[in-house]
Amino acid sequence: MRRLIATEWVTLDGVVQAPSYPDEDISGGFEHGGWHARYLEDASLGRVVESVTKAGAYLFGRGTYDVFAAHWPSASAEEKVLAEPLNTRPKFVVSRTLGEPLDWVNTTLIAGDVATAVADLKDQDGQDILIIGSPGLFQTLLRLELIDELRLMIDPVVVGGGKRLFADDEFLHSFRLIECEPTSTGAILATYGR
Repeated sequence: MRRLIATEWVTLDGVVQAPSYPDEDISGGFEHGGWHARYLEDASLGRVVESVTKAGAYLFGRGTYDVFAAHWPSASAEEKVLAEPLNTRPKFVVSRTLGEPLDWVNTTLIAGDVATAVADLKDQDGQDILIIGSPGLFQTLLRLELIDELRLMIDPVVVGGGKRLFADDEFLHSFRLIECEPTSTGAILATYGR
Protein backbone atom coordinates (compact mmCIF):
# COMPACT_ATOMS: atom_id res chain seq x y z
CA MET A 1 0.00 0.00 0.00
CA ARG A 2 1.27 3.44 -0.93
CA ARG A 3 1.00 6.58 1.18
CA LEU A 4 -0.43 9.86 -0.07
CA ILE A 5 1.90 12.69 0.88
CA ALA A 6 0.97 16.36 0.47
CA THR A 7 3.69 18.96 0.08
CA GLU A 8 2.75 22.62 0.40
CA TRP A 9 4.33 26.06 0.67
CA VAL A 10 2.21 28.11 3.04
CA THR A 11 2.22 31.55 4.66
CA LEU A 12 1.77 32.09 8.41
CA ASP A 13 -1.87 32.91 7.74
CA GLY A 14 -2.40 29.66 5.84
CA VAL A 15 -2.36 30.96 2.26
CA VAL A 16 -1.03 28.75 -0.54
CA GLN A 17 -2.09 30.85 -3.54
CA ALA A 18 0.55 31.86 -6.11
CA PRO A 19 3.73 31.14 -4.15
CA SER A 20 6.12 31.16 -7.09
CA TYR A 21 5.54 34.26 -9.20
CA PRO A 22 3.32 37.36 -9.35
CA ASP A 23 0.88 36.29 -12.08
CA GLU A 24 0.75 32.59 -11.18
CA ASP A 25 -2.83 32.83 -9.87
CA ILE A 26 -4.49 36.24 -9.65
CA SER A 27 -7.98 34.84 -9.17
CA GLY A 28 -10.05 36.65 -6.57
CA GLY A 29 -7.88 39.74 -7.09
CA PHE A 30 -4.87 38.18 -5.33
CA GLU A 31 -2.01 40.69 -5.50
CA HIS A 32 0.76 39.02 -3.51
CA GLY A 33 1.94 36.33 -5.92
CA GLY A 34 5.57 35.31 -5.60
CA TRP A 35 5.64 35.54 -1.79
CA HIS A 36 7.62 32.31 -1.44
CA ALA A 37 10.72 32.94 -3.58
CA ARG A 38 12.77 34.85 -0.98
CA TYR A 39 12.40 32.00 1.54
CA LEU A 40 13.57 29.18 -0.73
CA GLU A 41 17.17 28.27 0.12
CA ASP A 42 19.36 25.15 0.04
CA ALA A 43 17.69 23.18 2.85
CA SER A 44 14.17 23.79 1.58
CA LEU A 45 15.15 23.20 -2.04
CA GLY A 46 16.75 19.93 -0.96
CA ARG A 47 13.49 18.94 0.70
CA VAL A 48 11.58 19.69 -2.52
CA VAL A 49 13.98 17.63 -4.61
CA GLU A 50 13.83 14.74 -2.14
CA SER A 51 10.01 14.71 -2.09
CA VAL A 52 9.70 14.84 -5.88
CA THR A 53 12.42 12.30 -6.67
CA LYS A 54 11.27 9.73 -4.09
CA ALA A 55 7.65 9.78 -5.21
CA GLY A 56 6.37 7.08 -7.53
CA ALA A 57 3.46 9.14 -8.87
CA TYR A 58 1.98 12.62 -8.64
CA LEU A 59 -1.56 13.82 -8.03
CA PHE A 60 -2.79 17.26 -9.09
CA GLY A 61 -5.91 19.37 -9.11
CA ARG A 62 -6.76 21.17 -12.34
CA GLY A 63 -5.08 24.51 -11.55
CA THR A 64 -1.74 23.07 -10.43
CA TYR A 65 -1.82 20.61 -13.31
CA ASP A 66 -2.22 23.45 -15.82
CA VAL A 67 0.75 25.35 -14.34
CA PHE A 68 2.99 22.26 -14.17
CA ALA A 69 2.02 20.91 -17.61
CA ALA A 70 2.89 24.28 -19.14
CA HIS A 71 6.29 24.48 -17.44
CA TRP A 72 7.93 21.10 -16.79
CA PRO A 73 7.96 19.53 -20.29
CA SER A 74 10.17 22.40 -21.50
CA ALA A 75 12.06 23.05 -18.25
CA SER A 76 15.63 24.31 -18.36
CA ALA A 77 18.67 22.06 -17.98
CA GLU A 78 19.18 23.44 -14.45
CA GLU A 79 15.76 22.04 -13.50
CA LYS A 80 16.47 18.53 -14.77
CA VAL A 81 16.58 16.98 -11.30
CA LEU A 82 12.88 17.87 -10.89
CA ALA A 83 11.82 17.79 -14.54
CA GLU A 84 12.94 14.22 -15.17
CA PRO A 85 10.72 12.52 -12.56
CA LEU A 86 7.82 14.91 -13.12
CA ASN A 87 7.89 14.32 -16.87
CA THR A 88 8.39 10.55 -16.83
CA ARG A 89 6.51 9.13 -13.84
CA PRO A 90 2.75 8.57 -13.68
CA LYS A 91 0.63 11.65 -13.04
CA PHE A 92 -3.05 11.85 -12.16
CA VAL A 93 -5.16 14.97 -12.47
CA VAL A 94 -8.58 15.35 -10.85
CA SER A 95 -10.88 17.48 -12.97
CA ARG A 96 -14.49 17.71 -14.05
CA THR A 97 -13.63 20.06 -16.94
CA LEU A 98 -10.56 18.56 -18.61
CA GLY A 99 -10.97 16.06 -21.42
CA GLU A 100 -8.69 13.35 -22.72
CA PRO A 101 -6.20 13.00 -24.22
CA LEU A 102 -4.08 15.09 -21.89
CA ASP A 103 -1.02 16.83 -23.34
CA TRP A 104 1.47 16.06 -20.56
CA VAL A 105 2.88 12.59 -21.18
CA ASN A 106 1.96 9.78 -18.77
CA THR A 107 -0.99 11.69 -17.26
CA THR A 108 -4.31 10.04 -16.42
CA LEU A 109 -7.54 11.95 -15.87
CA ILE A 110 -9.63 11.23 -12.78
CA ALA A 111 -13.08 12.59 -13.60
CA GLY A 112 -15.31 10.34 -11.52
CA ASP A 113 -15.45 9.39 -7.87
CA VAL A 114 -12.31 10.93 -6.36
CA ALA A 115 -12.51 8.97 -3.10
CA THR A 116 -12.59 5.60 -4.85
CA ALA A 117 -9.99 6.53 -7.47
CA VAL A 118 -7.47 7.82 -4.93
CA ALA A 119 -8.09 4.92 -2.53
CA ASP A 120 -7.46 2.53 -5.44
CA LEU A 121 -4.19 4.33 -6.29
CA LYS A 122 -3.08 4.04 -2.67
CA ASP A 123 -3.87 0.30 -2.66
CA GLN A 124 -1.40 -0.34 -5.49
CA ASP A 125 2.15 -1.46 -4.89
CA GLY A 126 4.93 1.04 -5.43
CA GLN A 127 6.41 4.24 -4.13
CA ASP A 128 4.33 6.91 -2.42
CA ILE A 129 2.05 9.35 -4.26
CA LEU A 130 2.83 13.06 -3.92
CA ILE A 131 0.18 15.77 -4.14
CA ILE A 132 1.75 19.15 -4.85
CA GLY A 133 -0.17 22.39 -4.36
CA SER A 134 -3.76 21.77 -5.51
CA PRO A 135 -5.47 23.29 -2.43
CA GLY A 136 -9.03 22.38 -3.43
CA LEU A 137 -8.10 18.76 -4.05
CA PHE A 138 -6.03 18.74 -0.87
CA GLN A 139 -9.05 19.88 1.16
CA THR A 140 -11.24 17.18 -0.40
CA LEU A 141 -8.71 14.44 0.30
CA LEU A 142 -8.17 15.68 3.84
CA ARG A 143 -11.92 15.52 4.53
CA LEU A 144 -11.91 11.97 3.12
CA GLU A 145 -8.98 11.11 5.43
CA LEU A 146 -6.87 9.95 2.48
CA ILE A 147 -3.79 12.09 3.21
CA ASP A 148 -1.20 10.20 5.24
CA GLU A 149 1.53 12.80 5.59
CA LEU A 150 1.77 16.57 5.32
CA ARG A 151 5.06 18.30 4.44
CA LEU A 152 4.87 22.06 4.95
CA MET A 153 7.28 24.87 4.35
CA ILE A 154 5.83 27.63 6.50
CA ASP A 155 7.14 31.01 5.39
CA PRO A 156 7.33 33.93 7.87
CA VAL A 157 4.99 36.16 5.89
CA VAL A 158 1.33 37.16 6.21
CA VAL A 159 -0.47 38.04 2.97
CA GLY A 160 -3.89 38.78 4.46
CA GLY A 161 -6.05 36.80 2.05
CA GLY A 162 -6.08 34.32 -0.80
CA LYS A 163 -6.64 30.61 -1.22
CA ARG A 164 -5.98 28.85 2.05
CA LEU A 165 -4.64 25.39 2.64
CA PHE A 166 -7.27 24.43 5.18
CA ALA A 167 -10.98 24.94 4.58
CA ASP A 168 -13.42 26.33 7.14
CA ASP A 169 -15.27 23.02 7.08
CA GLU A 170 -15.74 22.33 10.80
CA PHE A 171 -13.89 19.00 10.51
CA LEU A 172 -11.33 18.07 13.16
CA HIS A 173 -8.05 16.80 11.72
CA SER A 174 -5.33 15.61 14.10
CA PHE A 175 -1.70 15.22 13.13
CA ARG A 176 1.51 14.33 14.96
CA LEU A 177 4.77 16.15 14.37
CA ILE A 178 7.37 13.91 12.71
CA GLU A 179 10.07 16.46 11.99
CA CYS A 180 10.65 20.21 12.25
CA GLU A 181 13.59 22.26 10.98
CA PRO A 182 14.03 26.03 10.80
CA THR A 183 15.79 27.39 7.73
CA SER A 184 18.26 30.24 7.37
CA THR A 185 15.48 32.45 5.94
CA GLY A 186 13.21 31.99 8.96
CA ALA A 187 10.89 29.48 7.31
CA ILE A 188 10.03 26.23 9.04
CA LEU A 189 10.12 22.82 7.34
CA ALA A 190 7.59 20.68 9.19
CA THR A 191 6.42 17.14 8.52
CA TYR A 192 3.23 15.81 10.09
CA GLY A 193 1.71 12.34 10.05
CA ARG A 194 -1.85 11.20 10.69
